[in-house]
Amino acid sequence: MLGIGTIAKKVFGTPNDRKIKATRPLVEKINALEPEFEKLSDDDLKQKTQEFRERVEGGESLDHLLPEAFANCREAARRTLGLRAFDTQLLGGIFLHQGNIAEQKTGEGKTLTATFAAYLNALTGKGVHIVTVNEYLAKRDAEWMGKVFAALGLTSGVAWSGMPEEAKRAAYASDITYATNNELGFDYLRDNMKSELSQIMQKHHNFAIVDEVDSILIDEARTPLIISGPAQDRSEMYEVIDKVIPLLQPDHYELDEKTRNVTFTDEGNEFLEEQLRARSLLEEGQTLYDPESTSIVHHVNQGLRAHKLFLRDKDYIVRDGEVMLIDEFTGRMMQGRRLSDGLHQAIEAKEGVKIAPENVTLASVTFQNYFRLYDKLAGMTGTALTEAEEFAEIYGLGVVEVPTNLPIQRVDEDDQVYRTATEKYEAMIEQVKEANAKGQPVLVGTTSIEKSEMLSQLLTQAGITHNVLNARQHEQEAQIVADAGKFGAVTIATNMAGRGTDIQLGGNVEMKVLEALSADPEADPVAIRQRIEAEHADEKQKVLEAGGLYVLASERHESRRIDNQLRGRSGRQGDPGRSSFFLSLEDDLMRIFGSERLEKVLTTLGLKEGEAIIHPWVNKSLERAQAKVEGRNFDTRKQLLKFDDVMNEQRKVIFGQRRDIMEAADLNEIVTDMREQVIDDLIDTYMPPRTYADQWNTQGFYAAVIEQLNIDVPVIEWCEEDGADDEVIRERLNAAADKMMTEKTEAFGAENMRNIEKQVLLQAIDGKWRDHLLMLEHLRSVVGFRGYAQRDPLNEYKNESFQLFESMLDSLRAEVTQKLAQVRPMTEDEQRAMIEEMTTRQAAMQAAVDAAAEKNQAAKEKGIGGGFVEQDPSTWGNPARNDDCPCGSGKKFKHCHGRLA
Repeated sequence: MLGIGTIAKKVFGTPNDRKIKATRPLVEKINALEPEFEKLSDDDLKQKTQEFRERVEGGESLDHLLPEAFANCREAARRTLGLRAFDTQLLGGIFLHQGNIAEQKTGEGKTLTATFAAYLNALTGKGVHIVTVNEYLAKRDAEWMGKVFAALGLTSGVAWSGMPEEAKRAAYASDITYATNNELGFDYLRDNMKSELSQIMQKHHNFAIVDEVDSILIDEARTPLIISGPAQDRSEMYEVIDKVIPLLQPDHYELDEKTRNVTFTDEGNEFLEEQLRARSLLEEGQTLYDPESTSIVHHVNQGLRAHKLFLRDKDYIVRDGEVMLIDEFTGRMMQGRRLSDGLHQAIEAKEGVKIAPENVTLASVTFQNYFRLYDKLAGMTGTALTEAEEFAEIYGLGVVEVPTNLPIQRVDEDDQVYRTATEKYEAMIEQVKEANAKGQPVLVGTTSIEKSEMLSQLLTQAGITHNVLNARQHEQEAQIVADAGKFGAVTIATNMAGRGTDIQLGGNVEMKVLEALSADPEADPVAIRQRIEAEHADEKQKVLEAGGLYVLASERHESRRIDNQLRGRSGRQGDPGRSSFFLSLEDDLMRIFGSERLEKVLTTLGLKEGEAIIHPWVNKSLERAQAKVEGRNFDTRKQLLKFDDVMNEQRKVIFGQRRDIMEAADLNEIVTDMREQVIDDLIDTYMPPRTYADQWNTQGFYAAVIEQLNIDVPVIEWCEEDGADDEVIRERLNAAADKMMTEKTEAFGAENMRNIEKQVLLQAIDGKWRDHLLMLEHLRSVVGFRGYAQRDPLNEYKNESFQLFESMLDSLRAEVTQKLAQVRPMTEDEQRAMIEEMTTRQAAMQAAVDAAAEKNQAAKEKGIGGGFVEQDPSTWGNPARNDDCPCGSGKKFKHCHGRLA
């Protein structure tokens, strides 16, 4: 008997059916325009693009333009690639434009589908990013679909790791940019470490189309992208300074226990300079007040604080060679927490334990938060419905299942469950033998490299020739996948998600077309395609008669989506096919979920060795187990994202500030506001509100004004005047500081001073943000323990991270003010020394270039890479694909300069 839900679906259709039905009229409009666009010349197609752009600038919506733009794009693809898009591909393109995930089965042509939405959205002039899972696919798709965009008068480029900065900047400046998710994320982080606006790669985050969206936004989203700077090992400096601090006398420093502050006196500075020169940390003639001494001053200040303010067994303990802080309120150890700004390292030096490297994380972002930067996001995959809830909740993406161009003929058999893994593998080998005997191509899916190698051994013992696809180069991957549909082929694959290359029966036509075109770029693509398709037809017919591709899986994955991806490799474009999952009670998923009940069933049925249980109920039971695991993984990712969202808000503020600073022509107002805030903080600290003049710390105030503002004014006398109040002293300090900065501006020149302010601000922001990231990392690692005290770790993290952020902004203001106050023009001697240093460096660089040239010449004389010029293919000779590459790398030509992408 049918359920109410099933009856309702039959009458009203599913929500997915209704979306498809509502979009069909748009496809009919595009089809109606086809004859009109067929009549246009090649130049007319480009002219249409220009016309569309002008209409967008004039206020016409992209939705209104869609039918004409899609018709133009379809015609360009037909002429350049010989591919006329199916109606289902147009449907997919429409759903992408609307900001959805288009679920298209394997072999339905997602690569071409993306061009429609990309073309339409590129008309705004803000660029479109098409995201792939690996660089091979990014390069391949950019070269392949780039022909379509070029025919439409648009530019396209590809960004990959290690390419020259100028070339990458040009790729991002293109109308359409192909790149991997990793490269996009890293370039975003790098952009936010640049000091000039002209150096920024990603100007806009307008529209991104993510290919294999489930792989990128779900599977890879568990791990954040992190840029780590080289961990600068300063342990030696900490150790040297640690030997100096105990030599200080009481008159060398002033200790204020109330405010937990300690500063050097003038006598202390003179003593320090002598000691540091004697230890070669300070050059002859250099003082602690010089700008180049900033780092040393920082280290000696932290060394002084470590010795005079932090007491062992009160503020910290040493356990197992590690300095652990003690919570002043609870007396408990704060495991994992560290003091910032090198103070913890100074304490480690004092205690003689191993000095841990200072912070190394320069920037980080999760894929979730990177892709949520885009004004509009869309995705493509063969399998997304099982994760629809996560896509909707995290990214606001709907999932639309696009119908296949032709009905699916693949037969999906019920799972076969064996008692032991040995029985399962024996049955699988028999199945492969049987299929191979009649020439049916077989794809064997495994969940790990180890199991794929074990199955490979079993097939070798059985005398069956096969390919193994696991951790290999992307070019080899594509070739193996392309050959997996040939007559009699047997392929073992460890995870078939996101391969980007179709398994076509009889071999992959597109790969053959690409190879032919790369060998002869001037050839007519339509003629080449027709010739290859004719050759391919006979081979395909043999495979069709053998039953199409047989997908044989060795176990169920934790996620139904991964299983569906493997299954979907068979039965593309209406081809016949077959899929079957062979399981055993020893498989991980079976062992964890319900193997005891199945064991009882098998015993009751009296199954003999080598026999399997096959029933739809088993399939349902396993799907429920997989759904539970998927739900648990989603909850884990959601929780991680909640924590990263806290940091993301702060990241957006900092990166936004950096961008504003780079865009600003004059930063004088910003640094003046910072300086005035520092003066307010100094007055609040040393002249607290609602206190009498005799309670003010005038000595500390005077020392702090010299240290922070670099001005020597009679603060003590001002404070002792009759009727002195904080407002009068604030005005006098502001006036004195403004006067000093005006004199500096005159000495440097206004333009130079603006540049100095910009660089000091950016450097200070970057340094403070790095330290802040480290603090958040340590906080994140310990905040989970708050749950034991009935406190919500997420709320604790939010509150404490906000306090840390405010503290970071306060110290940022102080650092910028201090550095700008201390900066001074270079003397003639310093300028001469700097020029000499630059000349020496240039000479060393030239020597290195000359040495490389001599080495290259020697190689030429030996006949290695002779006459080879990277940018000039005419110098490469005419090597065969399996010959050594003429560049002298030692690789085969097809894997080096002769590769297809």
